[in-house]
Parts: sequence; structure tokens; C-alpha cells
Amino acid sequence: MRYIPQYYNLFDDVFDAFDSNFNSSKSLMRTDISEKDGNYLLEIELPGYQKEDVKVELKNGYLSIDAKRNSSNDEKDDKGRIIRQERYAGSIHRSFYVGDDIRVEDVKAKFDNGILQLTVPSERPKEIENSHHVAIE
Repeated sequence: MRYIPQYYNLFDDVFDAFDSNFNSSKSLMRTDISEKDGNYLLEIELPGYQKEDVKVELKNGYLSIDAKRNSSNDEKDDKGRIIRQERYAGSIHRSFYVGDDIRVEDVKAKFDNGILQLTVPSERPKEIENSHHVAIE
């Protein structure tokens, strides 16, 4: 089991990709992470995948992305003989620790042209305390 220090965040996972034990899921899910207006913006490349192939889950502070796909490419000549037949079936997975305070409704997702865009607050917005007391000056 890998030790995850208390200060572990999104950026730690990005730099792990340069490790000598390069994980194929990381190379297939190339991710750009930036921070803007108090949010992390993740752009994850998923070429060849469709929106319905991708699942995003938030559980125990981890944002997990799973993508599964099955495809085949059959080519036949004019007599119906198979010239080429290729198939691909597989799945890829990647997780990012975003913190225990992030809720599902805080995360926004969009999928367009093979790019999954996720917006995650860098920290959960503080809830405004409802007070029914009048301040005395």
C-alpha cells in the first residue's frame, strides 16, 4: 500500500507520471491541470472514447475516472472475404485525491471531442452560518 501524506493533492499525481514505472493508464489518460478562480481545471484526453464510455465517481475524497470501450474494424473485399479484422476491448482508470470536503455537486464535468473537462473547487466553499441575531453596536 502506498503512503499518502496529509498534504497530498492533485499535483502529486501528475508528477508521478514521470516515474520509472510508467503506468499505461496514465499515458492513455494524459491530463492537464490548471488552477483558475479557486478551481482546479482538469483536461483529460480520451481519444476514441464517447461520452457514454466514461464514468466519473467521487468517493472518499478520490475523483476516479473510468473509461471502457469495445470496437472492431472489419474490412471485406467485393466478394465478402475478410481483408483485415481488428478489434479493441479495454478499459482505463485514473484517480486523483481532491479532498474529503468536496461533494459530488461541487464537481462539474463536460465531454467534448475526446476531452473530458472537470472543474473541482480547490477547497470546498465555506457555508454561511445562518444567524438570526442582530449585532449590537
